[in-house]
Amino acid sequence: MLDIDDTIVAIASPTSPSLRGVIRLSGNDVLSILHQLGLDSTGISTATALPLCLDTSAPIGPIDLRVLVWPSSRSYTGQPSAEFHTYGSLPILQAVVDAVLVAGARAARPGEFTMRAFLAGRLDLTQAEAVLGVIDAQHRGALDHALRQLAGNLSQPLEQMRSTMLDLLADVEAGLDFVDEDIEFISDDVLVQRLSEIVDQLRTTQQTMLTRRGTPSKPVIALRGEPNAGKSQLLNRLVGSDVAIVADVAGTTRDVVTIDANLDGVVVQFVDTAGIEVVVGDGNDAFIANRAQQHAGRASDDASIRVWCVDTSRMDLQQASQTLIDAAQPRRQSVVDLWVGTKVDLGVASSLDPRWILTSSVTGQGIDALKKAISDTIASFDAEEIGSVVGTAARCHDTMGKAIHAICRAMELTSAQQGHEFVSAELRLAVQCLGEVTGAVYTDDILDRVFGRFCIGK
Repeated sequence: MLDIDDTIVAIASPTSPSLRGVIRLSGNDVLSILHQLGLDSTGISTATALPLCLDTSAPIGPIDLRVLVWPSSRSYTGQPSAEFHTYGSLPILQAVVDAVLVAGARAARPGEFTMRAFLAGRLDLTQAEAVLGVIDAQHRGALDHALRQLAGNLSQPLEQMRSTMLDLLADVEAGLDFVDEDIEFISDDVLVQRLSEIVDQLRTTQQTMLTRRGTPSKPVIALRGEPNAGKSQLLNRLVGSDVAIVADVAGTTRDVVTIDANLDGVVVQFVDTAGIEVVVGDGNDAFIANRAQQHAGRASDDASIRVWCVDTSRMDLQQASQTLIDAAQPRRQSVVDLWVGTKVDLGVASSLDPRWILTSSVTGQGIDALKKAISDTIASFDAEEIGSVVGTAARCHDTMGKAIHAICRAMELTSAQQGHEFVSAELRLAVQCLGEVTGAVYTDDILDRVFGRFCIGK
Protein backbone atom coordinates (compact mmCIF):
# COMPACT_ATOMS: atom_id res chain seq x y z
CA MET A 1 0.00 0.00 0.00
CA LEU A 2 3.03 2.28 0.33
CA ASP A 3 3.90 2.54 -3.39
CA ILE A 4 3.49 6.31 -3.29
CA ASP A 5 5.62 7.09 -6.35
CA ASP A 6 2.87 6.04 -8.77
CA THR A 7 0.59 8.70 -10.21
CA ILE A 8 -2.98 7.82 -9.26
CA VAL A 9 -6.40 8.90 -10.52
CA ALA A 10 -9.99 8.40 -9.35
CA ILE A 11 -13.42 10.01 -9.41
CA ALA A 12 -13.60 12.05 -6.19
CA SER A 13 -17.24 13.16 -6.35
CA PRO A 14 -20.37 11.01 -5.89
CA THR A 15 -21.12 8.92 -8.96
CA SER A 16 -24.84 9.71 -8.87
CA PRO A 17 -26.02 12.28 -11.47
CA SER A 18 -25.11 15.84 -10.47
CA LEU A 19 -24.33 19.22 -11.96
CA ARG A 20 -20.59 18.95 -11.29
CA GLY A 21 -18.18 16.04 -11.03
CA VAL A 22 -14.55 15.97 -9.88
CA ILE A 23 -11.67 13.66 -10.83
CA ARG A 24 -8.51 13.72 -8.70
CA LEU A 25 -4.96 13.08 -9.92
CA SER A 26 -1.81 12.93 -7.77
CA GLY A 27 1.81 11.91 -8.28
CA ASN A 28 5.14 12.97 -9.71
CA ASP A 29 4.00 12.50 -13.33
CA VAL A 30 0.99 14.82 -13.12
CA LEU A 31 2.43 17.56 -15.34
CA SER A 32 3.62 15.02 -17.92
CA ILE A 33 0.18 13.40 -18.04
CA LEU A 34 -1.54 16.77 -18.39
CA HIS A 35 0.78 17.56 -21.31
CA GLN A 36 -0.19 14.27 -23.00
CA LEU A 37 -3.85 15.18 -22.57
CA GLY A 38 -3.28 18.44 -24.43
CA LEU A 39 -2.78 20.89 -21.58
CA ASP A 40 0.25 23.16 -21.88
CA SER A 41 1.70 22.77 -18.38
CA THR A 42 5.06 24.42 -19.06
CA GLY A 43 5.88 27.31 -16.80
CA ILE A 44 3.25 26.45 -14.17
CA SER A 45 4.83 27.13 -10.78
CA THR A 46 1.85 27.94 -8.56
CA ALA A 47 -1.70 26.66 -8.16
CA THR A 48 -3.50 27.41 -11.41
CA ALA A 49 -6.90 26.85 -13.04
CA LEU A 50 -6.87 26.20 -16.80
CA PRO A 51 -9.45 25.18 -19.44
CA LEU A 52 -9.03 21.97 -21.42
CA CYS A 53 -11.06 20.42 -24.21
CA LEU A 54 -10.28 16.71 -23.92
CA ASP A 55 -10.68 14.77 -27.14
CA THR A 56 -11.51 11.21 -26.08
CA SER A 57 -12.12 8.13 -28.16
CA ALA A 58 -15.48 7.72 -26.46
CA PRO A 59 -18.66 8.24 -28.53
CA ILE A 60 -19.55 11.27 -26.42
CA GLY A 61 -16.84 13.27 -28.21
CA PRO A 62 -14.76 16.16 -26.81
CA ILE A 63 -15.25 16.98 -23.12
CA ASP A 64 -14.88 20.50 -21.75
CA LEU A 65 -12.89 20.49 -18.51
CA ARG A 66 -11.64 22.99 -16.00
CA VAL A 67 -8.33 21.74 -14.62
CA LEU A 68 -7.00 22.87 -11.24
CA VAL A 69 -3.25 22.25 -11.03
CA TRP A 70 -0.97 22.16 -7.98
CA PRO A 71 2.48 21.69 -9.57
CA SER A 72 4.49 21.47 -6.34
CA SER A 73 4.32 19.66 -3.02
CA ARG A 74 2.01 22.32 -1.57
CA SER A 75 -1.06 20.21 -2.31
CA TYR A 76 -3.35 18.05 -0.18
CA THR A 77 -1.25 14.95 -0.87
CA GLY A 78 2.13 16.67 -0.71
CA GLN A 79 2.69 15.78 -4.38
CA PRO A 80 2.01 17.48 -7.72
CA SER A 81 -1.76 17.19 -8.09
CA ALA A 82 -4.63 18.12 -10.36
CA GLU A 83 -8.41 18.06 -10.38
CA PHE A 84 -10.64 17.81 -13.45
CA HIS A 85 -14.00 19.54 -13.06
CA THR A 86 -16.74 18.74 -15.56
CA TYR A 87 -20.36 17.61 -15.78
CA GLY A 88 -21.39 15.11 -13.11
CA SER A 89 -22.35 12.39 -15.57
CA LEU A 90 -20.76 9.02 -14.81
CA PRO A 91 -20.03 8.16 -18.49
CA ILE A 92 -18.30 11.53 -18.94
CA LEU A 93 -16.30 11.16 -15.72
CA GLN A 94 -15.29 7.61 -16.60
CA ALA A 95 -14.19 8.70 -20.09
CA VAL A 96 -11.86 11.27 -18.51
CA VAL A 97 -10.48 8.68 -16.09
CA ASP A 98 -9.88 6.26 -18.96
CA ALA A 99 -7.93 8.92 -20.87
CA VAL A 100 -5.78 9.64 -17.82
CA LEU A 101 -5.10 5.92 -17.34
CA VAL A 102 -3.97 5.62 -20.95
CA ALA A 103 -1.63 8.59 -20.36
CA GLY A 104 0.20 6.69 -17.62
CA ALA A 105 -1.68 6.95 -14.33
CA ARG A 106 -3.08 4.00 -12.40
CA ALA A 107 -6.42 3.67 -10.61
CA ALA A 108 -6.26 4.80 -6.99
CA ARG A 109 -7.03 2.44 -4.15
CA PRO A 110 -9.57 3.30 -1.43
CA GLY A 111 -8.25 6.10 0.79
CA GLU A 112 -4.99 6.42 -1.12
CA PHE A 113 -5.15 10.21 -1.56
CA THR A 114 -5.68 10.77 2.17
CA MET A 115 -2.99 8.18 2.96
CA ARG A 116 -0.53 10.22 0.89
CA ALA A 117 -1.57 13.35 2.78
CA PHE A 118 -0.80 11.49 6.02
CA LEU A 119 2.59 10.24 4.78
CA ALA A 120 3.45 13.78 3.65
CA GLY A 121 2.70 15.13 7.13
CA ARG A 122 -0.37 17.07 6.04
CA LEU A 123 -2.56 15.13 8.49
CA ASP A 124 -1.98 12.85 11.44
CA LEU A 125 -3.83 9.55 11.62
CA THR A 126 -6.75 10.82 13.70
CA GLN A 127 -7.21 13.75 11.31
CA ALA A 128 -7.14 11.36 8.34
CA GLU A 129 -9.92 9.35 9.95
CA ALA A 130 -11.82 12.59 10.52
CA VAL A 131 -11.94 13.06 6.74
CA LEU A 132 -13.95 9.84 6.56
CA GLY A 133 -16.06 11.07 9.47
CA VAL A 134 -16.95 14.24 7.56
CA ILE A 135 -17.92 12.17 4.51
CA ASP A 136 -20.05 9.72 6.51
CA ALA A 137 -21.69 12.24 8.86
CA GLN A 138 -25.48 11.91 8.83
CA HIS A 139 -26.29 14.60 11.36
CA ARG A 140 -24.86 17.82 12.71
CA GLY A 141 -23.37 16.23 15.81
CA ALA A 142 -21.37 13.67 13.83
CA LEU A 143 -20.19 16.39 11.46
CA ASP A 144 -19.13 18.66 14.32
CA HIS A 145 -17.19 15.82 15.97
CA ALA A 146 -15.42 15.05 12.69
CA LEU A 147 -14.58 18.69 11.97
CA ARG A 148 -13.19 19.20 15.47
CA GLN A 149 -11.08 16.06 15.10
CA LEU A 150 -9.90 17.24 11.67
CA ALA A 151 -8.83 20.52 13.30
CA GLY A 152 -6.69 18.61 15.82
CA ASN A 153 -9.14 18.48 18.73
CA LEU A 154 -8.13 14.89 19.52
CA SER A 155 -4.56 14.63 18.25
CA GLN A 156 -3.26 17.78 19.96
CA PRO A 157 -3.94 16.67 23.56
CA LEU A 158 -2.73 13.14 22.75
CA GLU A 159 0.49 14.50 21.25
CA GLN A 160 0.91 16.73 24.30
CA MET A 161 0.57 13.69 26.58
CA ARG A 162 3.01 11.74 24.41
CA SER A 163 5.48 14.64 24.55
CA THR A 164 5.22 14.71 28.35
CA MET A 165 5.82 10.96 28.40
CA LEU A 166 8.95 11.39 26.27
CA ASP A 167 10.25 14.03 28.69
CA LEU A 168 9.66 11.70 31.64
CA LEU A 169 11.29 8.82 29.77
CA ALA A 170 14.32 11.02 29.05
CA ASP A 171 14.64 11.87 32.75
CA VAL A 172 14.38 8.21 33.76
CA GLU A 173 16.96 7.05 31.20
CA ALA A 174 19.30 9.94 32.04
CA GLY A 175 19.23 8.71 35.63
CA LEU A 176 20.27 5.27 34.39
CA ASP A 177 23.27 6.79 32.60
CA PHE A 178 24.43 8.47 35.81
CA VAL A 179 23.41 5.79 38.28
CA ASP A 180 26.88 5.73 39.88
CA GLU A 181 27.12 9.50 40.37
CA ASP A 182 24.18 10.09 42.74
CA ILE A 183 22.45 12.46 40.29
CA GLU A 184 18.63 12.42 40.39
CA PHE A 185 16.93 13.88 37.34
CA ILE A 186 13.41 13.18 38.64
CA SER A 187 12.29 11.84 42.00
CA ASP A 188 10.12 8.75 42.24
CA ASP A 189 7.32 10.72 43.92
CA VAL A 190 7.23 13.32 41.15
CA LEU A 191 7.40 10.63 38.47
CA VAL A 192 4.44 8.74 39.94
CA GLN A 193 2.45 11.96 40.30
CA ARG A 194 3.09 13.02 36.70
CA LEU A 195 2.25 9.56 35.39
CA SER A 196 -0.94 9.47 37.45
CA GLU A 197 -2.06 12.75 35.88
CA ILE A 198 -1.48 11.35 32.38
CA VAL A 199 -3.43 8.19 33.22
CA ASP A 200 -6.39 10.30 34.38
CA GLN A 201 -6.33 12.28 31.13
CA LEU A 202 -6.07 9.14 29.01
CA ARG A 203 -8.91 7.43 30.85
CA THR A 204 -11.14 10.46 30.33
CA THR A 205 -10.34 10.50 26.61
CA GLN A 206 -10.78 6.73 26.36
CA GLN A 207 -14.19 6.88 28.06
CA THR A 208 -15.28 9.64 25.70
CA MET A 209 -14.20 7.49 22.76
CA LEU A 210 -16.11 4.52 24.15
CA THR A 211 -19.26 6.63 24.47
CA ARG A 212 -18.78 7.94 20.94
CA ARG A 213 -18.25 4.43 19.57
CA GLY A 214 -21.62 3.39 21.05
CA THR A 215 -23.40 6.43 19.66
CA PRO A 216 -25.58 5.66 16.63
CA SER A 217 -24.90 7.55 13.40
CA LYS A 218 -28.07 9.56 14.00
CA PRO A 219 -29.99 10.38 17.20
CA VAL A 220 -32.62 7.76 18.04
CA ILE A 221 -35.78 9.02 19.75
CA ALA A 222 -37.98 6.33 21.32
CA LEU A 223 -41.61 7.03 22.25
CA ARG A 224 -42.59 5.23 25.45
CA GLY A 225 -45.75 5.03 27.51
CA GLU A 226 -48.68 2.85 28.46
CA PRO A 227 -51.05 1.44 25.81
CA ASN A 228 -53.31 4.01 24.15
CA ALA A 229 -51.22 6.92 25.45
CA GLY A 230 -51.22 8.57 22.02
CA LYS A 231 -47.66 7.64 21.06
CA SER A 232 -48.44 6.62 17.48
CA GLN A 233 -50.56 9.70 16.86
CA LEU A 234 -47.78 11.86 18.29
CA LEU A 235 -45.23 10.15 16.02
CA ASN A 236 -47.37 10.86 12.95
CA ARG A 237 -47.63 14.51 13.98
CA LEU A 238 -43.88 14.84 14.58
CA VAL A 239 -42.88 13.37 11.20
CA GLY A 240 -45.79 14.86 9.25
CA SER A 241 -47.15 11.61 7.81
CA ASP A 242 -49.23 8.58 8.84
CA VAL A 243 -46.41 6.11 9.42
CA ALA A 244 -48.00 4.47 12.47
CA ILE A 245 -51.46 2.91 12.79
CA VAL A 246 -53.69 4.93 15.11
CA ALA A 247 -56.76 3.43 16.79
CA ASP A 248 -58.70 3.84 20.03
CA VAL A 249 -58.00 0.19 20.84
CA ALA A 250 -55.19 -0.21 23.38
CA GLY A 251 -52.25 -2.28 22.15
CA THR A 252 -52.55 -1.37 18.46
CA THR A 253 -48.76 -1.06 18.19
CA ARG A 254 -46.97 -4.39 18.57
CA ASP A 255 -43.97 -4.14 16.26
CA VAL A 256 -41.38 -1.42 16.72
CA VAL A 257 -42.04 1.26 14.08
CA THR A 258 -39.02 3.31 12.94
CA ILE A 259 -38.97 6.34 10.66
CA ASP A 260 -36.22 8.80 9.74
CA ALA A 261 -37.11 12.48 9.75
CA ASN A 262 -35.40 15.84 9.40
CA LEU A 263 -35.70 17.82 12.59
CA ASP A 264 -34.23 21.31 12.46
CA GLY A 265 -31.63 20.24 9.92
CA VAL A 266 -30.70 17.03 11.74
CA VAL A 267 -31.60 13.54 10.49
CA VAL A 268 -33.11 11.65 13.44
CA GLN A 269 -34.78 8.28 13.83
CA PHE A 270 -38.11 8.15 15.65
CA VAL A 271 -39.11 4.82 17.17
CA ASP A 272 -42.70 4.00 18.18
CA THR A 273 -42.88 1.17 20.70
CA ALA A 274 -45.54 -1.07 22.18
CA GLY A 275 -47.27 0.30 25.25
CA ILE A 276 -45.80 -0.65 28.62
CA GLU A 277 -47.95 -3.33 30.26
CA VAL A 278 -47.73 -6.41 32.44
CA VAL A 279 -48.54 -9.47 30.35
CA VAL A 280 -50.59 -12.17 32.10
CA GLY A 281 -51.63 -15.62 30.95
CA ASP A 282 -50.13 -17.78 28.25
CA GLY A 283 -50.92 -18.82 24.72
CA ASN A 284 -50.19 -17.08 21.43
CA ASP A 285 -51.53 -13.67 22.46
CA ALA A 286 -49.40 -13.61 25.60
CA PHE A 287 -46.35 -14.80 23.65
CA ILE A 288 -46.77 -12.00 21.08
CA ALA A 289 -47.35 -9.43 23.83
CA ASN A 290 -44.22 -10.54 25.68
CA ARG A 291 -42.13 -10.34 22.52
CA ALA A 292 -43.51 -6.85 21.89
CA GLN A 293 -42.44 -5.79 25.39
CA GLN A 294 -38.95 -7.21 24.84
CA HIS A 295 -38.55 -5.38 21.53
CA ALA A 296 -39.85 -2.15 23.06
CA GLY A 297 -37.41 -2.47 25.94
CA ARG A 298 -34.44 -2.98 23.62
CA ALA A 299 -35.47 0.00 21.49
CA SER A 300 -35.71 2.10 24.63
CA ASP A 301 -32.30 0.93 25.85
CA ASP A 302 -30.68 1.84 22.51
CA ALA A 303 -32.26 5.30 22.26
CA SER A 304 -30.46 8.62 22.60
CA ILE A 305 -33.66 10.31 23.79
CA ARG A 306 -36.74 8.73 25.35
CA VAL A 307 -40.05 10.59 25.08
CA TRP A 308 -42.37 9.37 27.85
CA CYS A 309 -46.05 9.89 27.01
CA VAL A 310 -49.05 9.97 29.35
CA ASP A 311 -52.70 10.56 28.46
CA THR A 312 -53.63 13.76 30.33
CA SER A 313 -57.36 12.97 30.17
CA ARG A 314 -56.95 9.99 32.51
CA MET A 315 -58.63 10.38 35.87
CA ASP A 316 -55.62 8.71 37.54
CA LEU A 317 -53.19 11.09 35.82
CA GLN A 318 -50.99 11.64 38.87
CA GLN A 319 -50.54 7.92 39.44
CA ALA A 320 -49.98 7.21 35.73
CA SER A 321 -47.35 9.94 35.41
CA GLN A 322 -45.50 8.68 38.48
CA THR A 323 -45.59 5.14 37.06
CA LEU A 324 -43.77 6.39 33.95
CA ILE A 325 -41.19 8.25 36.02
CA ASP A 326 -40.53 5.05 37.96
CA ALA A 327 -40.34 3.03 34.73
CA ALA A 328 -37.62 5.34 33.40
CA GLN A 329 -35.22 4.17 36.11
CA PRO A 330 -32.53 3.03 35.99
CA ARG A 331 -31.18 4.58 32.82
CA ARG A 332 -27.86 5.01 31.05
CA GLN A 333 -26.00 8.18 31.87
CA SER A 334 -25.94 9.13 28.19
CA VAL A 335 -29.71 8.89 27.59
CA VAL A 336 -32.02 11.89 28.05
CA ASP A 337 -35.67 11.59 29.10
CA LEU A 338 -38.37 14.02 27.98
CA TRP A 339 -41.86 14.02 29.50
CA VAL A 340 -44.96 14.62 27.37
CA GLY A 341 -48.63 14.90 28.26
CA THR A 342 -50.78 13.89 25.28
CA LYS A 343 -54.42 14.43 24.26
CA VAL A 344 -54.82 17.76 26.05
CA ASP A 345 -57.65 18.51 23.61
CA LEU A 346 -59.67 15.96 25.63
CA GLY A 347 -58.93 17.82 28.85
CA VAL A 348 -56.37 17.63 31.64
CA ALA A 349 -57.59 15.67 34.65
CA SER A 350 -55.10 17.24 37.06
CA SER A 351 -52.02 19.44 37.03
CA LEU A 352 -48.58 18.13 36.14
CA ASP A 353 -45.23 19.55 37.22
CA PRO A 354 -43.32 21.82 34.76
CA ARG A 355 -41.18 19.02 33.35
CA TRP A 356 -44.18 17.81 31.32
CA ILE A 357 -44.74 19.26 27.84
CA LEU A 358 -48.48 19.34 27.16
CA THR A 359 -49.40 18.40 23.59
CA SER A 360 -52.30 17.62 21.31
CA SER A 361 -51.73 15.68 18.11
CA VAL A 362 -55.19 16.83 16.97
CA THR A 363 -54.79 20.61 17.41
CA GLY A 364 -50.98 20.77 17.25
CA GLN A 365 -50.69 22.34 20.69
CA GLY A 366 -47.23 21.86 22.18
CA ILE A 367 -45.80 20.05 19.14
CA ASP A 368 -43.38 22.88 18.34
CA ALA A 369 -42.32 23.01 22.00
CA LEU A 370 -41.61 19.27 21.93
CA LYS A 371 -39.63 19.54 18.69
CA LYS A 372 -37.59 22.37 20.23
CA ALA A 373 -36.91 20.31 23.35
CA ILE A 374 -35.68 17.43 21.18
CA SER A 375 -33.53 19.76 19.03
CA ASP A 376 -32.04 21.46 22.10
CA THR A 377 -31.19 18.06 23.57
CA ILE A 378 -29.47 16.96 20.37
CA ALA A 379 -27.58 20.26 20.30
CA SER A 380 -26.32 19.52 23.81
CA PHE A 381 -24.92 16.24 22.49
CA ASP A 382 -23.13 18.19 19.75
CA ALA A 383 -21.61 20.66 22.22
CA GLU A 384 -19.21 18.12 23.78
CA GLU A 385 -15.72 19.52 23.67
CA ILE A 386 -13.98 16.18 23.23
CA GLY A 387 -15.14 13.65 20.70
CA SER A 388 -13.92 11.36 18.02
CA VAL A 389 -15.32 9.85 14.87
CA VAL A 390 -16.54 6.30 15.30
CA GLY A 391 -13.69 4.75 13.28
CA THR A 392 -11.06 6.40 15.48
CA ALA A 393 -12.86 5.24 18.62
CA ALA A 394 -12.91 1.64 17.40
CA ARG A 395 -9.24 1.66 16.35
CA CYS A 396 -7.76 3.53 19.29
CA HIS A 397 -9.66 2.28 22.32
CA ASP A 398 -7.61 -0.89 22.80
CA THR A 399 -4.32 0.83 21.96
CA MET A 400 -4.98 3.54 24.55
CA GLY A 401 -5.85 0.80 27.02
CA LYS A 402 -2.41 -0.75 26.45
CA ALA A 403 -0.79 2.65 27.03
CA ILE A 404 -2.71 3.09 30.29
CA HIS A 405 -1.73 -0.41 31.43
CA ALA A 406 1.94 0.25 30.67
CA ILE A 407 1.91 3.56 32.56
CA CYS A 408 0.19 1.98 35.56
CA ARG A 409 2.78 -0.79 35.51
CA ALA A 410 5.54 1.85 35.45
CA MET A 411 3.94 3.54 38.48
CA GLU A 412 3.81 0.21 40.35
CA LEU A 413 7.46 -0.55 39.55
CA THR A 414 8.52 2.94 40.62
CA SER A 415 6.63 2.75 43.92
CA ALA A 416 8.12 -0.69 44.60
CA GLN A 417 11.60 0.63 43.68
CA GLN A 418 12.09 -2.24 41.24
CA GLY A 419 14.62 -0.41 39.13
CA HIS A 420 14.30 2.33 36.54
CA GLU A 421 15.40 0.06 33.71
CA PHE A 422 12.06 -1.78 34.08
CA VAL A 423 10.20 1.52 34.41
CA SER A 424 11.89 2.74 31.24
CA ALA A 425 10.69 -0.32 29.28
CA GLU A 426 7.07 0.29 30.31
CA LEU A 427 7.28 3.99 29.46
CA ARG A 428 8.69 3.18 26.03
CA LEU A 429 5.74 0.86 25.39
CA ALA A 430 3.29 3.58 26.44
CA VAL A 431 4.96 6.15 24.17
CA GLN A 432 4.78 3.71 21.25
CA CYS A 433 1.07 3.05 21.86
CA LEU A 434 0.26 6.77 21.93
CA GLY A 435 2.29 7.20 18.76
CA GLU A 436 0.17 4.53 17.06
CA VAL A 437 -2.99 6.48 17.94
CA THR A 438 -1.84 9.67 16.22
CA GLY A 439 0.30 7.99 13.56
CA ALA A 440 3.68 9.15 14.86
CA VAL A 441 4.42 5.41 14.92
CA TYR A 442 2.77 3.24 12.29
CA THR A 443 3.01 -0.02 10.38
CA ASP A 444 1.58 -1.09 7.04
CA ASP A 445 -1.10 -3.06 8.89
CA ILE A 446 -2.26 0.05 10.74
CA LEU A 447 -2.43 2.07 7.52
CA ASP A 448 -4.33 -0.70 5.74
CA ARG A 449 -6.83 -0.81 8.60
CA VAL A 450 -7.39 2.95 8.59
CA PHE A 451 -7.41 3.81 4.90
CA GLY A 452 -9.07 0.60 3.74
CA ARG A 453 -12.36 1.98 5.13
CA PHE A 454 -12.31 4.92 2.71
CA CYS A 455 -14.05 4.95 -0.64
CA ILE A 456 -12.05 5.33 -3.86
CA GLY A 457 -11.17 8.93 -4.68
CA LYS A 458 -10.67 10.07 -1.07
